[in-house]
Amino acid sequence: MHKILDYLTKVIGWLQIVASPLLFGLGIGAIIFFPNPTTTRLIIGISIATLGLVMGIFLATKIWKTKEGTIGFMSKILATPELDKMIQIERKKTNKKRFNLFFLDSITCLQSKKYDNGF
Repeated sequence: MHKILDYLTKVIGWLQIVASPLLFGLGIGAIIFFPNPTTTRLIIGISIATLGLVMGIFLATKIWKTKEGTIGFMSKILATPELDKMIQIERKKTNKKRFNLFFLDSITCLQSKKYDNGF
């Protein structure tokens, strides 16, 4: 069961990596086709979208075969080092050992400052 879930997360990461060049290719293809829809522009648009798909498959497969894998790659892309540094500094100041308490305190503090309407 553990191996199935591990494989499933890798596949989801692979699909996310494929989606980026594919969507980019679809966007460029749509920009080419929709201003003046002709058969030639349709073929060019589909070709660019297909090229985006092929590039996405190549990139995702290449990343899958690396040591870090698709999940490691996606976690690097989605990481927020600026927030991580802020959290570490705040932990040192307040000596809080649990992230959940800091996170909840930060959200409460931000919400009270951001949405304070005088009520």
